[in-house]
Amino acid sequence: MEGIKNYLTDMDGVLVRGSTLVPGADAFIKRLRDQGIPFLVLTNNSQYTPRDLQMRLNYMGLHVSAESIFTSALATAQFLHSQRPGGRAYVIGESGLTTALHDIGYIITDQEPDYVVIGETTAYSFERITRASRFVAAGARFIATNPDVMGPGEGGTVPATGAVAALISAVTGVQPYFIGKPNPLMMRSALRTLNAHSEETVMVGDRMDTDMVAGIESGLHTILVLTGVTSREQIERFPYRPTWVRESVADIEI
Repeated sequence: MEGIKNYLTDMDGVLVRGSTLVPGADAFIKRLRDQGIPFLVLTNNSQYTPRDLQMRLNYMGLHVSAESIFTSALATAQFLHSQRPGGRAYVIGESGLTTALHDIGYIITDQEPDYVVIGETTAYSFERITRASRFVAAGARFIATNPDVMGPGEGGTVPATGAVAALISAVTGVQPYFIGKPNPLMMRSALRTLNAHSEETVMVGDRMDTDMVAGIESGLHTILVLTGVTSREQIERFPYRPTWVRESVADIEI
């Protein structure tokens, strides 16, 4: 681990599992803080603001500042600001996404939007999906915060951003531009937020198909932890490998 000065770490499957803290996650974050090592907790979920997530983690016993949490909604807002500052967007999503867009000066509107932006929400509306489809068909640029087609919910999985984006794509024939992992854009946005260099940064995650590939394609070192969806046996199925494999964040030496 010599030469690692910054940490990017996924949240679900790495620090928490549902509403339960991964054993040792609190000590891992404390080690980073005590040693003054810059870090960001990343999540593809655009539903919540960093402050919302801070309170959720705090309730579970993990003390992370809102400034140390980076969501796909924030990455989406940064991307839109770089492409078309002060633009207009029709949004399907929750406060995590709408707040991020408002904060960079975007107008959220259903009148001639420049972009249709899709994120997680618990209240998908057929009327809003229909309107989004018509805007895309009329020429609005199509953005989705992440490609995840399902996520965890009470009683099982629930449709996520990628599933709704696929519905709109089926109607319009237009594919969205996905901002979140595995797009390296999310990693580069996080690096800029930390003012960090890729060769001095490590990505900690539990998924080979998002966390690890995004880290590798961004030039980061990578650590796969086995507390999430990937088992040690599954690693060999992929054409790329993480730099290191650890049982959990509790086993990462800083």
